[in-house]
Amino acid sequence: MKPGIKIPDFNEVPFIVIWELTQACELHCLHCRAEAQTKRNPYELSTAEGKALIDDIAYMEYPMLVFTGGDPLMREDVFELAEYAVEKGVRVSMTPSATPNVTKAAMQKAKDVGLSRWAFSLDGHNKQIHDHFRGTEGSFDLTMQAIKYLNELEMPLQINTVISNYNIEYLEEMKAMVEELNCVLWSVFFLVPTGRGKNEDMITPAQHEQVFRWLNKIKDDVPFDIKTTAAQHYRRVVIQDQMRKNRADKDAQIRYMDALSAGKTGTIDGLGRAPKGVNDGNGFVFISHIGHVYPSGLLPVNCGNVRVDKLSDIYRESPILQNLRNPDKYKGKCGVCEFRYVCGGSRSRAYAATGDYMESEPYCVYIPKEWRKKKQLTT
Repeated sequence: MKPGIKIPDFNEVPFIVIWELTQACELHCLHCRAEAQTKRNPYELSTAEGKALIDDIAYMEYPMLVFTGGDPLMREDVFELAEYAVEKGVRVSMTPSATPNVTKAAMQKAKDVGLSRWAFSLDGHNKQIHDHFRGTEGSFDLTMQAIKYLNELEMPLQINTVISNYNIEYLEEMKAMVEELNCVLWSVFFLVPTGRGKNEDMITPAQHEQVFRWLNKIKDDVPFDIKTTAAQHYRRVVIQDQMRKNRADKDAQIRYMDALSAGKTGTIDGLGRAPKGVNDGNGFVFISHIGHVYPSGLLPVNCGNVRVDKLSDIYRESPILQNLRNPDKYKGKCGVCEFRYVCGGSRSRAYAATGDYMESEPYCVYIPKEWRKKKQLTT
């Protein structure tokens, strides 16, 4: 991307690159998309291959890089890779698992090498809910201890929460805890049935809508930013509310920026919010531990491998990714929805439910205007 361009072309460069450093992890989470194992895979990208990947990400200039897993701390070279990325000018964040690997010394090292933000998962306001969901007794206590260390080191904290049937009744309690923990960003994930994730653990389409409306209601009254994952239709709920408040006419322009809360995330750690709507393969790309490139970790459709081609080339030229970046090609009601350019539905959930990543979002209750017209013409 050329210097000076503030809003990137997602056909050329992604906003976020997620790199699964390893699938090794000591937790046994019920929803784990990676179906993580306790041992590292000997075919993981090497340190040298990882640095070559970082060089390519730096060449694209714009993307932020997130180290994930498994548990990225299961790799001895994680801080070497982080430091290398920071030196190349790449903004770096990490989402480690709350295990005994998360020591205060490890956090201090992360801060010393210039890691911008640390994210922890909290899926319940108490140990009973969280530990059950994470499949490991003691995970809640370890997470709370780690967050205490993080606050002592004055590092920005992001909390990730997966909404499921296990915790949907306790959202108010979760909100209070996130605020108490001095979090800068609450990233709210909505379960996709892939990996260990199961359909029966998902909340219903109507419950999705209820949670979206609740998040929209609280977003301006909390001291942290809120973002959603695998819930692109949350943007539609926020924009609809803005349009009602502004008494917009029926032909008013639908803008993604209206879906963003005016938070402080970017001013605190440099990891700002995307200037356009991100979706699987559209401003977002995932590299597996063995180099496969997917539209996202929740959409495991192989688009290439960084051991064969550069990530920048795969991202631009993959027919799969090109299709995902064209909402006019989406099927069903998503393809005609007036919100398709700012929303587009979860391509991951469409794939998990139907086997077709271009199909309509199956957990959205909204009926687009054009869809209603079609229904009226056929009745």
